[in-house]
Parts: sequence; structure tokens; C-alpha cells
Amino acid sequence: MAQDLRLVLPQLIVLLTAMLALVAEMLRWRRAGLTTVAVGLGAATVVSAGRLAVHATAFSGTFRVDLLNHWSVLILCPTAVLCCLLARQELRGTPREGTVYSLLCFGTLGALVLAGSGDMMLLVLGLLMTSLSGFALAAYAKTEAGTEGALKYFIYGTVTTAILIFGLSYWVGITGSTLLSALGQPNLPAPLLAFGFVALLTGLGYAASLFPFHFWTPDTLEGAPVSVAAYLSVVPKIGAFFGLAQVCRSLPSTAVDWPLVLALLAVASMTFGNVLALRQTNVVRLLAYSTVTQAGYFLLPLVGVRGAMALPALVVFAAAYAAMNTGAFAIVLHTGRTLADFKRLGTTRIFTGLAMTVFLFSLVGIPPLAGFTGKLLLFESAMAAGYTWLAVVAVLNSALALAVYSRVIVAMYFAAPGGPAAPPAPAWEIRTVVGACLLATLGLTLAAQFFF
Repeated sequence: MAQDLRLVLPQLIVLLTAMLALVAEMLRWRRAGLTTVAVGLGAATVVSAGRLAVHATAFSGTFRVDLLNHWSVLILCPTAVLCCLLARQELRGTPREGTVYSLLCFGTLGALVLAGSGDMMLLVLGLLMTSLSGFALAAYAKTEAGTEGALKYFIYGTVTTAILIFGLSYWVGITGSTLLSALGQPNLPAPLLAFGFVALLTGLGYAASLFPFHFWTPDTLEGAPVSVAAYLSVVPKIGAFFGLAQVCRSLPSTAVDWPLVLALLAVASMTFGNVLALRQTNVVRLLAYSTVTQAGYFLLPLVGVRGAMALPALVVFAAAYAAMNTGAFAIVLHTGRTLADFKRLGTTRIFTGLAMTVFLFSLVGIPPLAGFTGKLLLFESAMAAGYTWLAVVAVLNSALALAVYSRVIVAMYFAAPGGPAAPPAPAWEIRTVVGACLLATLGLTLAAQFFF
């Protein structure tokens, strides 16, 4: 038991941090809440960074301490801290400010549980933790749009989670175990394996904003505070895809051709997200549909998840996505939600406009930015698995994405003079978030060479 607890020490630190942030709120120590979160999640990151070479299982195989587990902590904990800084800027002085920090930590813990799942029950637990925290965060502002978005998030979440649990019950029935490793048994009934996999995709696809389970995403992100929208677009998504990767590593492809299913979903998600994003004038909704597009890219390494390139590609792209998407939302929080708010931003606030351009170009996959490195590894992973056609479709969608994000860039640099006044200088919280994300977006290409 002591060894198991040591293996899950980063997750325990995140749990303790969430509880302490809640206590700080109860005692009205509002400044202590953010400090507690920064110190706690920073400590979890440091602990996980020091054990990258550790590969084991805890609690009789129910929790996997592996590459996905370690990197989920290294990616999601810093991202959660940055989202807390955005929340501080957006929600400062509002009632229950500290509760938001606690909910962000609990949701992050759920994503970490998903990423290390070696058991079907942990998949359900992690999904519920991220979803329940997300419901509360989306409705926090108590606006009509926020309440509507949170209600849609809740309804979709309850239905898809119920389907997930129902499908996993069939897997438990045919394997006689809740462990994911039991799925590798020979001669399991193919129809029941397929049914369980579809149910799994329904539940995790909802959390990941994957087409066709994404319908809550635009309205929920638009109605939520921008800091919460940044969080919901990154942390649950990465947790869900890491959890799906854990399942795919154990699932036999002989009985069910699940790689082809994932490939088709990837094409649909990339294309649908780009086409819908082209129609948006609200930048938050544009980024919301962008998350649907990026969800399709996350599936590329999973079609050949047992290949040598698959998991490193997934991790690098997840890190790049967390940086560039969080940075883009930080600038939206500072500048405004519509394309009109970005008019001439590149000439009135030069650094802010340049940073937004870097984030958007990275989302497209322009070299030498982090998004390019991540997507290049994704394409190589898909081709190594024999899905060259999928890599070609992904490249074409990257070209289409350039048209999507260029609308914001054109507004920043080439719009006619006039329009809204230049926004004031960003607060220190936003400067910190943008600076950290910009550094990661520019430096990840070099850093990836040292880790993989």
C-alpha cells in the first residue's frame, strides 16, 4: 500500500491542493487560494518530472504510472495554474472566487485519473470528476448564456456517461474483470467488444469535443467565463485522449477494426470543425470549433497506438495544444470576444497582436512553432501505421485551418482604420499567461528533442 501511495503521489498532491483551496475560501483567505494552487500544482509537476523513468502499476494494476501518466501531470498541472491566473483576472472580487480554483483542481485531478487509467472504473471516475467540475464552472457567472451552456453540457454529459457505463458493463461481462488489460484475452466476442468501444467513444468523445459528440462545445464555451472556456477546451480534452490511448493499448484490433473507426472520426472532426469555424464572427466560438478540429488531430497517433512514434507524438501535440490554445484564450480575455474587438490590434498593441499571430499560426502548424512539430509527429505516426491517406487529409485540413485563423489575423493587421479603441495594457496575470504560453510555443520544438 505504501508503495502504491508513493506511485500516485502527484495525484495525491493535486487532491490535497484542491481541498486546501476550498478551505482557504471558507476562511476568506482569498489571496491564499491562488498561492495554494500555484504551490501545490507546481509541487506535483516537480515530483512527476523527477520520476519520468518510473514505469509501474499501482493498486493491483488499476492505475498505470507510465509515460502518459507522467506527461499528463507535466502538461495539465501548469495549464491549470495558468487558467487559475486567468480566472483571478476575470473573477477577482466575486463571491466564491476560491471555489473556482478548487473546482479547477478537482477537474484537473479527474483528467489525471483518466490519463493513468488501467481499470474501467477509473475511466468512469475520471470522466465524472472532470464533468461535474465543468458543469459548475460553466455556470459560475450566472448569466443566461452561461446557464444555457452549462445545461447543455450537463445534459450531454449525463447521457453520454450513461452510455459509457452501459457499454463498459458488457466488457466487464465478457472479460470477467474491470482491468483494461483483460481486454487482451483471446476469443472475446467481437460484437460485444465493438459495442463497448462505441460506448467508450461516446463518453470520452463528449469530454474531448470530438465530432459528433461536440454539440455542447460552442454554446458552453461562449457562455462560460473566458478563463473557464480556456480550461474546458484543454484539460478535459487531453485527459480524455490520454485515457482513450490507455484503452487502445489494451484493445485487440483483430476482432474489431477500431483503428479505421478512429481514422474516419478524425477526418469528420477535422473537416466539420474547420467548415463551421469559417462562419464564425465570435472569436470564442471560432476557437470552440477549432477545438473540434484539433480533436481530430489527436486521433491520428491512436490509429497506430502500439507504434514507437505514437505516444511521443500524442504527448508532444498535447503539450503544444495546451500552450497555444491557452495563450489564444488569454488574449481573447484581454481583447474581447468578437472579430471587431481585434480590429487593428496588431498596430495598437504590437506585442499582443504578435503573440496572437504566433498562437494561431501554431494551431495551423506553421514551422518552426510547436504546432508544426506536434503535427509532423502525428503525420509520421499515422503513416507508420499504414494510414498515409489519413495524414494527407490532415495536411489538407491544416491548409483549410489557415483560412479560418487568417480571419483573426486580417482583422488585427489589415482592417480599415477605426473601430473600438485600443485595449489597455494587459494585467500582470494575462502577461504571465501569454508569456509562458509564448515561450512554450516557441521552445517546444527544441525541448522535444531532449525528451523523445
